[in-house]
Amino acid sequence: CHRRATRCGLPTPIDRAPPVVDAAAPVVMSAPASEEIWTIMRVLQWTQSRFAERGIPTPRLDAEVLLAEVTGKQRIGLYTHFDQPLTAEELATYRALIKRRLAGEPVAYLVGKKEFYSLELVVDARVLIPRPDTETLVEVALALLPFSDPAPRVVDVGVGSGAVAIAIAVARPDALVEAVDRAPEAAEVARANAARHAPSVRVHVGDLLAPIDGLVHLVVSNPPYIPTGDLAALQLEVRREPRAALDGGPDGLDLVRRLVDEATRKLVPGGALALEIGHDQAERTANLLHAAGFVDVARAIDLAGIERVVSGRLRS
Repeated sequence: CHRRATRCGLPTPIDRAPPVVDAAAPVVMSAPASEEIWTIMRVLQWTQSRFAERGIPTPRLDAEVLLAEVTGKQRIGLYTHFDQPLTAEELATYRALIKRRLAGEPVAYLVGKKEFYSLELVVDARVLIPRPDTETLVEVALALLPFSDPAPRVVDVGVGSGAVAIAIAVARPDALVEAVDRAPEAAEVARANAARHAPSVRVHVGDLLAPIDGLVHLVVSNPPYIPTGDLAALQLEVRREPRAALDGGPDGLDLVRRLVDEATRKLVPGGALALEIGHDQAERTANLLHAAGFVDVARAIDLAGIERVVSGRLRS
């Protein structure tokens, strides 16, 4: 659940805008009648300042994404129309989103979507929000996926929003991609996203590989891997995401162990397993694969230089 925080340079705050004391307090944006109405740029500056004061990691980006959603513009359009006043309705809608963001709701849930692997996916509180680092898992999976006749079979375990399964299916339309999630509500989200981007993806409800008949060429998974004891220390917005998609047990590897074991019985000889894991779990996960009979065990780093994916092939 690695998250990178970046700090942008802050513009000069608008002194007349009153501070937000807490998330329960009203979000006030008022200006004397003799002054210009709130423009896009003034609202962005004010919101960025408030978000920065509350320790939100990406205050400018969050302010832009929310305002772009309210105004129906692209983010670049906010700057080409920087002096455009907001309507009363837009301002009211934006205030409500600011209040919810200050209360810890993730931006992706507020706008109902998240881009992953150049695909726009619907997301809400039923599923984990796809992270850019998980694109590393997709790249590793695609590199392991053979070109074969018959078409190679792929299973994504813990599909969530469908991000990984759909990205693989779009990149390899010849592959037969299936997905599994224990949560029926998550499967609903995945099916909706698959219907839009990759209708051939089949989504099952069940435990790990239990719903899958026959042998497959590739098992890929971004399982829950946060140790239970670390959940309380996660950022507030991360704690808003489904606990079942985060909690990996005492050491974070409960489901990883089970999946490695099940994969040895579901993969064809020479078939591959690719797992996204936590920042300090690469060595332990690699040892699990070695012990289970996997060869060519490798580790791949994510965008932050962290060993994020462990993969291997089942011994032929």
